[in-house]
Amino acid sequence: MRIQTRYFGEVEVKEEDVLSFSQGLPGFPEENKFSLLALEENGLFQVLQSVNNIDPAFVVVDPFLFVKDYEFKLDDKTKEQLKLHNDEAELEVKVIVTMKDSIAKSTANLQAPIIINIKERLAKQYITNSDYTPRELIFKDSSIAKEEV
Repeated sequence: MRIQTRYFGEVEVKEEDVLSFSQGLPGFPEENKFSLLALEENGLFQVLQSVNNIDPAFVVVDPFLFVKDYEFKLDDKTKEQLKLHNDEAELEVKVIVTMKDSIAKSTANLQAPIIINIKERLAKQYITNSDYTPRELIFKDSSIAKEEV
């Protein structure tokens, strides 16, 4: 199917690659179908793009690439909703990134990761009760942050 995107214009998306958010996203309850599109060639950053509208579209990243000890515990209700059966191979995690003028100052919402069952194509933004905030610096321990200081 062809969709209009915020960052790439019109693109082709395979129906089997569409993620279903049964409850939408916080603030966007009516938006329940999204696709992950690579933002750059290496695929480090992606765009979680609504397939029904140009907006919302969120820049997302794998939090484990930046926060080595990142962790959260899913409740049983979420596991059931996403049909997760303790198989980590079917699980993918993304966090929404707020890009700043300086990449070293960009932040990620580690408090509300997006949990994806890649096998079933089911997803949910999971708000955790954790020590993380919605605006964690993701490059604080990297060479990028040190170069821009």
